Amino acid sequence: MTESPVFRDPHHKVAARVLDLLSRLSLTEKIGLLNQHQAAVPRLGVDAFRTGTEALHGVAWLGVATAFPQAIGLASSWNPELLRRVGEAVGSEVRAMHHRDPQNVGLNVWAPVVNLLRDPRWGRNEEGYAEDPWLTGTLSTAYSRGLRGDHPLWLRTAPTLKHFLAYNNETDRCLTSSNMPPRVLHEYELPAFRPALADGAAVAVMASYNLVNGLPAHLSPLIEDTLRSWSEEDIMVVGDAWAVHNLAGDQHWYDDHVEGFAAALRAGIDCVTEDLPATLANFTAAHERGLITESHIDAAVSHILSIRVRLGEFNPIEDPYRHIGPEVIDCAEHRELAHEAASASAVLLTNDGILPLDPDSADRIAVIGPLGDQVFDDWYSGTPPYRKTLRAASGATLFAEGVDRVALRSASGLLWASDHLRVRPNDAEVVPNEALFDVLDWGEETISLRSVSTGLFIGADDDHLVTDRPGPNGWEVRETFRLNSVPHGVVLRHAQSDRFLKAGEDGLIGFSADEGTVFTVDVLVDGVAAAAEVAASADVVLLALGNHPLVAGRETADRRDLDLPGTQDDLMRAVRAANPRTVLVLTSSYPYAIGWARDNLPAVLWSAHGGQEHGAALADVLFGRAEPTGRLTQTWYADDGELPDLLDYDIIASDATYLYFRGVPLFPFGHGLGYTTFAYENLALDESSVDPSGTVTATVDVINTGSRAGSEVVQLYTRQQRSRVKQPLRQLRDFRRIHLSPGERTTVTFALPADSLAFWDVTRSRWVIENATVTIAVGRSSTDWRQTATLRVRGEHIPPRCPTLRLIDNDGYAGTTPVPGEGLQSVTPDAWAVFTNVDFGQGRSQVRVQAAVAAAVAVAPAAADSPSTALITIRLDDPLAGPVLATLPIPVSEKRDEPTEVSAEIPRIPGNHDVFLQFNTPHIIATTLHFD
Repeated sequence: MTESPVFRDPHHKVAARVLDLLSRLSLTEKIGLLNQHQAAVPRLGVDAFRTGTEALHGVAWLGVATAFPQAIGLASSWNPELLRRVGEAVGSEVRAMHHRDPQNVGLNVWAPVVNLLRDPRWGRNEEGYAEDPWLTGTLSTAYSRGLRGDHPLWLRTAPTLKHFLAYNNETDRCLTSSNMPPRVLHEYELPAFRPALADGAAVAVMASYNLVNGLPAHLSPLIEDTLRSWSEEDIMVVGDAWAVHNLAGDQHWYDDHVEGFAAALRAGIDCVTEDLPATLANFTAAHERGLITESHIDAAVSHILSIRVRLGEFNPIEDPYRHIGPEVIDCAEHRELAHEAASASAVLLTNDGILPLDPDSADRIAVIGPLGDQVFDDWYSGTPPYRKTLRAASGATLFAEGVDRVALRSASGLLWASDHLRVRPNDAEVVPNEALFDVLDWGEETISLRSVSTGLFIGADDDHLVTDRPGPNGWEVRETFRLNSVPHGVVLRHAQSDRFLKAGEDGLIGFSADEGTVFTVDVLVDGVAAAAEVAASADVVLLALGNHPLVAGRETADRRDLDLPGTQDDLMRAVRAANPRTVLVLTSSYPYAIGWARDNLPAVLWSAHGGQEHGAALADVLFGRAEPTGRLTQTWYADDGELPDLLDYDIIASDATYLYFRGVPLFPFGHGLGYTTFAYENLALDESSVDPSGTVTATVDVINTGSRAGSEVVQLYTRQQRSRVKQPLRQLRDFRRIHLSPGERTTVTFALPADSLAFWDVTRSRWVIENATVTIAVGRSSTDWRQTATLRVRGEHIPPRCPTLRLIDNDGYAGTTPVPGEGLQSVTPDAWAVFTNVDFGQGRSQVRVQAAVAAAVAVAPAAADSPSTALITIRLDDPLAGPVLATLPIPVSEKRDEPTEVSAEIPRIPGNHDVFLQFNTPHIIATTLHFD
């Protein structure tokens, strides 16, 4: 009997098994494992393996699977146990599909997304959990735990956190840099990723497309230095699709792809999502050119093999998940869970008492709006086995979609829906259905056209237009258009290809790059007026508005504002005027500025797109068969003017997110109503002060003061009252979900470790718990605090700064941006940075600055008003009137990452001072400042 090799022996530790298998692989075979599609090694009996099954809120792109609510909807439940069960269901369906088709369904799942919902205009807002890093970490850990299973060794699936790091814009996402100072990095961005990895729930991470502080994320030293330090287990890091290709491509970081691939591998990217032959060629050439060694390859392959070992690939008999079969896909239990999750995701934003609806007093229910009879998918949705709409689930007797019905008439005839779109002559007085189209307005001047005769949409098919599409769909949505006004009518422009629709001599519609057929638009049915007429005859109206997840805000496309799509605001106002008993049922992937609805409608119920059970779940909440228990995980703003620039990642300086926002939100983080009321009493702390290593216990009594049972999310916040630095105005620390009968009382207990109050001290580049007084608050949302108490934290006083300063560690700045090497670059004239409370001791005699002017800028022609010499001026205590210590001319740098040292003698000024660096022109790069 032949003894099994160590890599197949489950009695050995994972590291030993990986090392054994690694030793048996040739260099060529190891390089073959560095791609998403990993080659089999037949001589060792090792099968092919692939990374990247999408499992964000159901199994995507692989056929019928249970469709759960979008990730932001799941998060709105504020229920980690529910997310764990959803993750378990999704992971089980992945396993079942893998057992059915192991070549095409991999067990490395690309979920969850833990990028923070910093800005509601982000196109992928629907994929994240919250704008708060602690809540994101808690919920993503729960979902990841469900995906991976609870076995200490074996994995049901291998969850991959996306996307590392600071990725919140689709606009130019491969070219833009997410710039942030150290506090934002350490206090906001990194904490969202750590919990699931430290817990062992997630075992892999995907790097993001963007740059971070001027360096491509796929080259970030944080991958090796920080991310991999969070777990004792191996963490596999995968590249996003074609992102490594970008290093020598759009980002122009390297001269050729061989250099780019080599650099990514050295930085810690184990597995690239790129063309397979090109991957093998690039890594092979990189090794031959000495850009990578076999030890670099071994390190990456070890991380990959560690995951494969734990997935049971080499031990099918011991694998506890081997028996999961196709019967779990869309099983009754998962359908029930999908319904529960959709119900729990709904957030009641306002209610004057109209909800829950009484079906006995509402015989004539009208469902109105473009989402009333639809359940939409997003890009990462699975294929649901069925779709329950609000219209069907509510028992509505009246319905109006609220969209215009039009005919498009050219000089040659009417636009006509047939197998291919064409223009046909027509002299009949009545326009036939084949020439009628419903206009679906998705906002941002983007529409779809649906044929009245077939119910199908116009879409692009190579160079012709067809009418056989069920609706906007696919990675490149080819079913949307824009109407451009021209003399005597409009022309239609295809949104995806940016080409005009033009009829040929035979009437067949094709494309033209520069001109289109001119149409006049005959509106035969005014959708808003028709909807208002239906609303007037109803006892109650359920107004179903919202977005299409694949149009005007999605991956590759951010939103430009917070407005309701297209004509929906007009529809809402007209329906409300016709029937004051109008409830807005808003389904969307992100917040909207719906101040008018809040002030003028009796109730607003919001939900993310809820999957197959969406309509049924909403109906249950509306009619009181289920309690609205959801809470917002993101601030809803009254106007997009309250938001910083989309590319401004410094939430501290820009007063962004609920943590720092100084305005009055439309709906605050943590907000959500129920059908009963709660009172809070007797907040108490077991200690009035605490040491940095201690924990304080807070208790509060919560009473259901209403007439029906209900759920409450009791939220714990803190606010540090005084500090050396700008502190959050409020910060979530914990929450408890409770359920109480009418009149029932319970005591809720929170344990608050003092070390959770730490923040990043830029003066010493470490965490610090400051000596401070802290407000402890409990309540219903981030702005609805019902009880407060005061805690004294016996921390440390931050000492004065030492006179050696990394410029990235400044206390304030304007007109500068971070650069690789932890320095700053001026981007505007008169840019500056300040360092407070620097200890000069008995005085210093010299200042040294590591600085340069970017070479590419220096050789370009200077503007007429540009200074002839680049200067850094160093002042003390006041940016305008303070004494000037030195004015330093800055030389041209030959390399962008190698500033040179510039020095000057300075007067001896003792004591502690604020130091201001002032730049007289853009493109000055500086990294460190030394006083000797």
